[in-house]
Amino acid sequence: MPICGRLFTWFRGYGVSMSRLDRFLLFDKWCDAWPNCIQVAQQRGLLDHVPVMLFDDEANWGPRLLRMLKCWASFPGYDDYVHNTWGSFNIVGWSGFVLRKKLKLMKLSLKMWHQQHSQNLNAKIDSVKNRISVLDEKGELSVLHDDEIAELHDLSINLHYWFRFRLV
Repeated sequence: MPICGRLFTWFRGYGVSMSRLDRFLLFDKWCDAWPNCIQVAQQRGLLDHVPVMLFDDEANWGPRLLRMLKCWASFPGYDDYVHNTWGSFNIVGWSGFVLRKKLKLMKLSLKMWHQQHSQNLNAKIDSVKNRISVLDEKGELSVLHDDEIAELHDLSINLHYWFRFRLV
């Protein structure tokens, strides 16, 4: 099955070495059952491998799954905010009821806190990923210059930093 989107699925040394390692292996009966499938190489993120996805043009996979934060604790002031907010809730009742209500209120508080402290986080990540993609594509066609390799290295560090705060 031909691949769309990228020529290579593995990058090493910030674009110095590239190969097509990752792909789908299918058998004839499967291809007969889903003839409209395509193999698409996505943008690479933290890893040196490019995610390869198999798409069926007619499939509707439904809404996106619930997204959760990987790491709020790295934001400055998070611990103090949680401690102060948790202590500010005055709920009366038996302990299970109090815990349940406090967790609900904390969830709402943390959502608002997150919106204030991580504005445009996905835009920052997408910007870094797009620049990495541009340099990867350039590296697929020709040799990258030393300054471009250094930029690719810096972009990778930035991407790792921003992914620590990313929604999953």
